[in-house]
Amino acid sequence: MPTVPADPARESHRARDLAESFGSDAERYDRARPSYPAAMVRRIVAASPGRTVLDVGCGTGIVARLFQAEGCTVLGVDIDSRMADVARRHGIDVEVSSFETWDPAGRTFDAVVAGQTWHWVDPAAGAVKAARALRPGGRLALFWNVGVPPAGLGTAFADVYRRVVPGFPIHDAARTAATGYSVFLENAAEGIRAAGAFGEPEEWKFDWTRHYTKDEWLDVVPTSGGHSRFPPEQLAELLSGLGAALDTEGGAFTMNYSTAVLSVARTRH
Repeated sequence: MPTVPADPARESHRARDLAESFGSDAERYDRARPSYPAAMVRRIVAASPGRTVLDVGCGTGIVARLFQAEGCTVLGVDIDSRMADVARRHGIDVEVSSFETWDPAGRTFDAVVAGQTWHWVDPAAGAVKAARALRPGGRLALFWNVGVPPAGLGTAFADVYRRVVPGFPIHDAARTAATGYSVFLENAAEGIRAAGAFGEPEEWKFDWTRHYTKDEWLDVVPTSGGHSRFPPEQLAELLSGLGAALDTEGGAFTMNYSTAVLSVARTRH
């Protein structure tokens, strides 16, 4: 089992083994992970002074490709060379490093973005580094997808987790998504305020949906935090149980997503 801090939502940046586990199946991650709404990308670009973007924890380039499609020049930073290799195959320039130790080398950007990754970054050190990498008026935008399945199916999924991986804290946070992600937002905002280089953070929200077949959802599940560390037989039991729950609902469902964004402009060094 992965090492998890005492307060997973507030101290997830200390769980380095979890943060660095996603590349164990980078191709699945790239194929299966949900994207982000185009309206969010357009709003971030519109709020930025230009179109140079630094993507923190870029992974396989899911976020970076969205900003490229809006005409941005994107540089990715990721701690995992396996994820970076996939991003490069998609045409993303990536530097392999943790963000806290990454060297901007005098470069500045119009926007620093992080999709589903800032909770793996030390919030205080990350905000200071983002301020160094942003030009005056540049935009820091941190965002997370919050997925809520239909109520009955969500209860069935939770029952499977309690039976197969009782007490698994990442899943517990997911089941209380609104609470868990508000902690991520609060933690990030505290780090931003402490850096002393930004205005007051704003929260934006974008609602959207994604339809999943059973096979598509069971492809997503192993890409969630910590799941790649389960013993194979435990993961197989979990997927079997989730698949059976989906079968009772007709083998498909629509996930209601909200993308929560913390957005702020840099005012000074």
